[in-house]
Amino acid sequence: MSSRSPSPNTAALADDISAGSRAALARAITLVESRRADHQAAARELVQVLLPRTGNAVRVGITGSPGVGKSTTIDALGMYLIAQGHKVAVLAVDPSSARTGGSILGDKTRMARLSHDTNAFIRPSPSSGTLGGVAAKTREAMLLCEAAGFDVVLVETVGIGQSETAVCDMTDFFLALMLPGGGDELQGIKKGLVELADMIAINKADGDNVKRANITAADYRGALHLLSPRSEHWHPPVVTYSAISGTGIAELWQKVLDHRRAMIASGEFAARRRDQQVKWMWTMLEQHLMARLRADPSIRTKVKKLETDVAEGRVAPALAAEQLAEMLT
Repeated sequence: MSSRSPSPNTAALADDISAGSRAALARAITLVESRRADHQAAARELVQVLLPRTGNAVRVGITGSPGVGKSTTIDALGMYLIAQGHKVAVLAVDPSSARTGGSILGDKTRMARLSHDTNAFIRPSPSSGTLGGVAAKTREAMLLCEAAGFDVVLVETVGIGQSETAVCDMTDFFLALMLPGGGDELQGIKKGLVELADMIAINKADGDNVKRANITAADYRGALHLLSPRSEHWHPPVVTYSAISGTGIAELWQKVLDHRRAMIASGEFAARRRDQQVKWMWTMLEQHLMARLRADPSIRTKVKKLETDVAEGRVAPALAAEQLAEMLT
């Protein structure tokens, strides 16, 4: 850890964030997301200064296919938590936004109530970068939100492939949302996702859908019995709820708290947080090394030539990787 005192600007920004300034928090996250070297240096310094104020929030990852009602669920859950006295931050990991220019949280109108509440803070996914880069920026944003006093952080993902793993690796509880349906719906459940999930929640359990939702929940419970749980101290439950009516939201949150208590009692909570911190460090190192490869014009030219040589079969990928590594030493 550096013993160097923070710059006056960083210290002032840190003080404003610690005082709960939403404007300061937004500025700080913009700093984290910037690609400018001086901004990145300032962001690292800021996070280091605020680090002692982080780590106390409940971190929940939420995934589900399009149409499952993630935004409506987050809106309902967030308002419930605020009514219980919590401050709620909502972040996103959406690597597709780098290609499309949009974000799964770009339209805050999908969280109509939460987006207007002063005890909530909603931040769209960083709009550029690889999955690793987007996830790294979201992790830093999560720490800043915690330092600003948000004691629940909800991280939404698109529910596609590796973004789910990235969100699972930065949260304490991973929630998979599903829709009511017949037996065919079970085909949509990915083995990898179920092994990550700490709970499966069937949305839209209202009106004529209640019976169908209960049948679907029973099917998922049966499927879960065939798989090994992520933790020996927690067997993922399957619940039903309605984001529109709010039915089942309180019970859903209680399961999150039950899981937290079980993990803390077993020592697994602290162990998982430590593992996540170390994993974040290695991810950040990879990002820094890639940034160096892109930043140096002379190295960039050599990289392009190596890529061409590998693509045309003149150089083996293993040898090219070794040569790239040597350029960084």
